[in-house]
Amino acid sequence: MALSPYVFDASAENFNRLVLENSHKGPVLVHFWTPKAGPCFILMPRLVKLAAEYGGKFLLVMLNADELPELARRFSVNSVPTVKFFWRGEVAHTIHGADPDSSFREVLDRFIAGDAHRAHALGVAAWQVGNVQQARMLLANAAMAEPDNLAIPRDLAKLLWAEGEGEQALKLLDSLPPEARTEPEIARLHAHLNLAETARQAPSLSELDVHLAQQPDDVDAHFQRAARLLAADEFAAAMDELLWVARTDRSYRHDIGRISLLALFDLLGSAHPLTRQYRQALSESLH
Repeated sequence: MALSPYVFDASAENFNRLVLENSHKGPVLVHFWTPKAGPCFILMPRLVKLAAEYGGKFLLVMLNADELPELARRFSVNSVPTVKFFWRGEVAHTIHGADPDSSFREVLDRFIAGDAHRAHALGVAAWQVGNVQQARMLLANAAMAEPDNLAIPRDLAKLLWAEGEGEQALKLLDSLPPEARTEPEIARLHAHLNLAETARQAPSLSELDVHLAQQPDDVDAHFQRAARLLAADEFAAAMDELLWVARTDRSYRHDIGRISLLALFDLLGSAHPLTRQYRQALSESLH
């Protein structure tokens, strides 16, 4: 396909060299297509145009899935058109169907960005396709290279939590500078993870009720009870406990009662009756 110096046809013989080896130098897009699928012929010239527009910042490889079914199966291509983004020998992102050009540009720009941005994007992409260890390595490297980009530790904390490492996720967020921890997005994530991890480790509700009957001013027990209630989807009761914590001790876990309520307001939405009720109650209690 001599349409562009950046566009090539895949074969069984050249795939490893053309795609996998070249992906260690820069991104390689593989367009899985067949002559039977009309949308492939809509997408193909658009991809060729993008390859010319980016001027060699990525390679575009056309792979006829009818002629190379083994390669299609190898990369779990069940429908066409499908475009796989290869980076460092691995599939780092996939777009199914003839998405708008803007979708391809958005992903390409992340790949072609600076090293930290690229590592961040690839880390998220690796996580999405289940390559957890690769994702952790990429995100950790990106965080070291760009310590002021809070989106990187945010995503790494989410990954750790999703993989059952809640304590590590919280330690990561706790290690951020104080000013970073006050950023709304980080503070809300910290609150969500704190509540979830607290609920996992806390005594049962019945045990907490017995304890609080004897020590009604135990702030930690009230927060544990809020976490347990929230895990049981008892939002109003949980928010009562968090409001009590916020009113009683603003210094407890860096104002976790108030921050947790704000996180729940975001979760429920500003129009939810509980958000309106407890936002007003919180405002009145703090002023």
